Amino acid sequence: MLRFPGHGHRDTDDVVIGPLDLAARVDEALAVQALAFGLGADEIAVRRQIVLRHLTYPGARALGATTADGRLVGFVYGMPNDRAHWWSTVVEPYLRAQGNDGWLDDSFVITELHVHPRFQNRGVGRTLITAITDTAAEPRSILSAIDIDSPARGLYRSLGYEDLARQVLFPSAPKPYAVMGAPLPLRHP
Repeated sequence: MLRFPGHGHRDTDDVVIGPLDLAARVDEALAVQALAFGLGADEIAVRRQIVLRHLTYPGARALGATTADGRLVGFVYGMPNDRAHWWSTVVEPYLRAQGNDGWLDDSFVITELHVHPRFQNRGVGRTLITAITDTAAEPRSILSAIDIDSPARGLYRSLGYEDLARQVLFPSAPKPYAVMGAPLPLRHP
């Protein structure tokens, strides 16, 4: 367990990073994701089913960031990548076009990483992603992020992730994504 001291604000109690039973707390996690990512109720309903399905895959695991009173304020989950998974089938042609489709093998994929807006910029996301990848058996990690210059992309770059493919279009996603990859272990501050 890792602790982050608060900054003396009512909303920034100490945060503890540790194992998360994501199936049991999926609605809390998706509420955080909705705030962090700007999702509506229909999108959350679809993502709920996706998360629960992902958790049945071999090696899937999650970590959470909770306050002293047990409130979930951030989470990450991922799994060993499998080329047969939907995400891999969508990104593979984009990666292949860049000569990077080998990254789909022997990689731990970060499926979701979200932190409540009031708890961002405190190292919570960095700790979640490094803690989950530090226990991965795979030699590298991959993920996708909206393909804009954002704090999330800045975080990933600071950890060692580099662009493997850009302008990746997912069905029903209004914005293009970038697929990023990094050797493990990730860079630690």
